[in-house]
Parts: sequence; structure tokens; C-alpha cells
Amino acid sequence: MARLVVMGGGVAGHTAATFAKKMLGSAHEVVVVTPNSNWNWIPSNIWVGVGGMSKEEVIFPLAPVYKKAGIDYRQAKAVAIHPEGKEGSDTPYIMIEYTDQTKPGQTEELTYDYLINATGPKLNFAATPGLGDANGLGEHTVSVCTADHAEHAAAELQKCIEKMKRGEKQTFLIGTGHGMCTCQGAAFEYIFNVEHTLKEAGVRDMAQIIFITNESFLGDFGMGGIHFNMGGFAMSSKVFAESLYAERGMDWILGAHVNKVEAGKVTYESLDGTMDEQTFDFAMLIPPFAGVGFKAFAKDGSDITATLFAPNGFMKVDANYNAGAYENWKPSDWPRTLQNPTYKNIFAAGIAFAPPHLISKPMSSPNGTPINPTPPRTGMPSAMMGKAVTMSIVDMIKGAPEPTHTACMAEMGAACVASAGKGLFNGTAAAMTVYPIVPDFETYPGTGRNLNGTTGELGLAAHWVKHILHFVFIWKAKLRPGWTLIPE
Repeated sequence: MARLVVMGGGVAGHTAATFAKKMLGSAHEVVVVTPNSNWNWIPSNIWVGVGGMSKEEVIFPLAPVYKKAGIDYRQAKAVAIHPEGKEGSDTPYIMIEYTDQTKPGQTEELTYDYLINATGPKLNFAATPGLGDANGLGEHTVSVCTADHAEHAAAELQKCIEKMKRGEKQTFLIGTGHGMCTCQGAAFEYIFNVEHTLKEAGVRDMAQIIFITNESFLGDFGMGGIHFNMGGFAMSSKVFAESLYAERGMDWILGAHVNKVEAGKVTYESLDGTMDEQTFDFAMLIPPFAGVGFKAFAKDGSDITATLFAPNGFMKVDANYNAGAYENWKPSDWPRTLQNPTYKNIFAAGIAFAPPHLISKPMSSPNGTPINPTPPRTGMPSAMMGKAVTMSIVDMIKGAPEPTHTACMAEMGAACVASAGKGLFNGTAAAMTVYPIVPDFETYPGTGRNLNGTTGELGLAAHWVKHILHFVFIWKAKLRPGWTLIPE
């Protein structure tokens, strides 16, 4: 009997574990280790963050789902990997520390035959002084990264609305809180939901709304921008995004590295090297991501963390980490099997893997400060990676000598729906598909992407799609009837 241990219960980890158990049945063990007791459909946190949904609508408890599936669930955090075992035993294991209330702080050595790192990111609020504490509940700003964060954001937003109803003008600052952030899409969607909410509350005229971003141009999204087919024409994401902000009377600050947050004020450095400030009454700033901070040890106890992990804490996989200068970058640099090159029974999926380099062009200020989006790896790509890695491991358990499935961001597409408003008839959305995620200018000269698979749509229909996806993917995550038929 083989044991597969999945570290993380988010989109990538949950997908990996549930498909693994479905494929392996009772002949092998599947264990999930995650510090969270609930699963969160993160895309809908945006609605929670403006009061359009309750926290309870976007989460559900993991324990009953895993019990029904026959998955061994440990509410714990993994803190160290011992891929060679220890003195007297060659069996690899991870050290876990329980977070549930029945045995908090207790540790355990959990052995494995195969290991998937799907821990997602550490929300690195500490990278920007004043941005937030370890839980992300900052004194000066809010976040929508978790359901609890989003609930807090909605409460603070409502306070601002009440002030505006009393005649007090408010400034809203929404975007990225560091020069190396990813998830510009979440900030993009949230600012349009805030604008929509203020309009519905009848106080839009009392608000100045500003988008602050580490992108060098609107619509970069950490993918170097996109040209997509919209209504039969090739539309750039830059023109598309600028028009959306302009027609709603919103301002933007580009190429900004927020380096300090204080009460009602951020300090930021621009790509031209200048330092500036922006005041606010309400700020939602996405933090940068980092690896969760595992340590790794050899059999003799020596530290081999650098063998398994890149300096940013993300796990090394079958990528080309020696591509060098931007001019040398190729789509083939990106990992295909997501297998660690040193320990062949370890894989990473979703945000947990270390990208070989940026997708967007690297930029820095004259002061040497990097200011550019890092690669997005959330949502649909994470789920696709989780499933592909699982299918490889299942085949390897059954005798395959090497991974049999791939999930390369230079060979896969993704879809994103950014919706504003919660009602069925008074909302709108921008729906975009992109193929491939990492541009390939040799195969697709000019745009780097296939315009037949890279499309955009704006309107009510896309808004309905967002609603449908909310319910469909929660259904899938709960392993309801037909869940395997719902694509990632």
C-alpha cells in the first residue's frame, strides 16, 4: 500500500487529493495536511468584501467531505520535509504540527511514498511595513485574500459609506501593496465592485477611487499584457483596462512599489525612482506572496532547504532556473511535470512551485528596486496542475517509471471572469480567456498567443457566468454527484 500525502487543501491540493482517492480507491492511502478547517472558494471573496455575500456562502468544512471520500485529513501545518528519512530509516516523512483544537501544537512524523506540495502562498504582509499583521488584519488597510479578511473589508467599507451619507468625502485606494505582488486581477475586480457598491448606495459622487499597481501599464496582469479577440477585433488589455477605469471616473498610479503604510497614507517608489505619498480613507492592498517557509533536512540532519526550495520559499520543479537575461527567456523554461529534480517522489502544484522567471518584462527603478508583477498561478491553472500531478503519481504507483502527465503554463490556457455587482440584472463582468498563459512569440508571432483561444467579453452574460461558476465549483469541491465531470 502506497501513501500519498498532499500538503494543502486549497484549489490545487483539494483537486489533487480528491482525484487521487477517486483513482486509487481503498488500495492506497491519501492524506491531506492543511492548517485550515474550511475550504474557501476564493474568487467569491470579492463579493464578501463588498457585502454582497456572507462568509458562510464561500466556505464549507473540509472534515465531512474528506470523511465521505475516505481521505485521511489532518488539520495541521507541515513545518519540515525529510526526503531521505532519518538515521535508521530510509522512509521519507514530513514533520507536522496540529492546529485543530483537540491537540494544538502537537507534532508528528508523517511518512509518505509520494508528496505533493500544494500549500499555496504565504501572504507576506510583513514585506511592507504597516500593511498588516501575520493574519492580514492590518491597522490601516483591509484585504480580500481570505473569507475572514473579506468580511472585515465589507465592514470597513460600510463605515465609509455611512460617512459619505453624512456628507464626508472619502478616498479609496485599491491595488497592490508591494513592488513584487501578483494577483492584480483580484484588486482589479475588487475596485470595480467597490465602485459599483458606492453607486448603488447613492454616494459615488462623494468618492475618489484610485488604483495603485506595480504594473507598468494597466492590464499587464503579470502576463505581460494580453491581446485578445473581442468582437472580431484584436484588443489590447491595456486599452481595455484604461477604458474601463476612465469611463467610471477612476484614477490610477502605475509602476508603484508601496514601501510603507501609515494611518491614512502610503509611501511609494515609482519606476522613475521618485518617492511619493497617497492619502486614503479606505485601502485594500494585496500583499506579495512567498513560499510558506518549509525547512528540509537530509538523513544526517543537515539543512538541504536550498536543494528543494528557491530563495523565495517556493519549491523547485522541472523548470529551467538558469535562463539568464530576459532576452533568453523561452516558453520551454517553464515546468511540465512539476516534479522536483532531486527527489522524484515529490511534486509541487499551483502557487507552491517556483517559476523559472517572470512572465512580464522585468523592471526596476534607478534605485535598484524591482517593480514588476510576479507570475499568476491561481484558480484554473492551479486546479489543472493538481489533477495532472495526481494522474502522474497514480500511474507511478501502478508502475510507471516517470511522470505521465503534464501541466505547463506555456501550453495551457486559463479563463478569468471579473464581475461587478451581485444582482442578476444589475451587474456586469469582463470575461477573458487566454491561451497560452506564458506567451509564445515563435508559435504566435506578434501577440504571443492564439487569438482563437484568447478572447474577451464585457456585459451581463459574463456576469451570469461568474454566478454559475460560484455554485458549480463549490458543488465540485463538495464532491457532489457528477463532480468529476466538471472541468478544472
